[in-house]
Amino acid sequence: MSTPRACPPPDGPGPDGSGAVPAGSPPPAGQSRRLRLVGVGGAVPLSRDFTRQALHDWGWLPAGTADHRAAAEDVLLVVSELVTNACLHADGPEELRVSCTGKVLRLEVADLGAGTPAPRTPHRAGRPGGHGMFIVQRLCLDWGVLRRDGVAGKTVWAELAAPS
Repeated sequence: MSTPRACPPPDGPGPDGSGAVPAGSPPPAGQSRRLRLVGVGGAVPLSRDFTRQALHDWGWLPAGTADHRAAAEDVLLVVSELVTNACLHADGPEELRVSCTGKVLRLEVADLGAGTPAPRTPHRAGRPGGHGMFIVQRLCLDWGVLRRDGVAGKTVWAELAAPS
């Protein structure tokens, strides 16, 4: 578990104006946060801390059950993998977007890279490196890549189920 660091403020308050949702409440629908990552050092831990704060504000944390704790840890792991992938293979991430739409949490990492991420095939658990997209594929309901015509870069997105 990492030590919390100061995070940039979210781009919008929660339903009560404070940004927080009472613990044990269902995840709010329609909540979204953005974090600019251009030129930022330590993008992976910053992204994890930013996402952890959003999960806290949205009532996912502190987790009341082992299932809720596992769901939050899965989200943080997927954020780490997506941002790391952008750092290693796409000249760094531009932006992290975290949004909650009812029972689905969506993560998006935008970058200027031309490549297309894919799980290493065949996956060999004992081989060092190259496990990021395999982990994303295993933990997420769905994931993919969005490109815009005539614009460099892409957005890699992943969706995870909210805890029930």
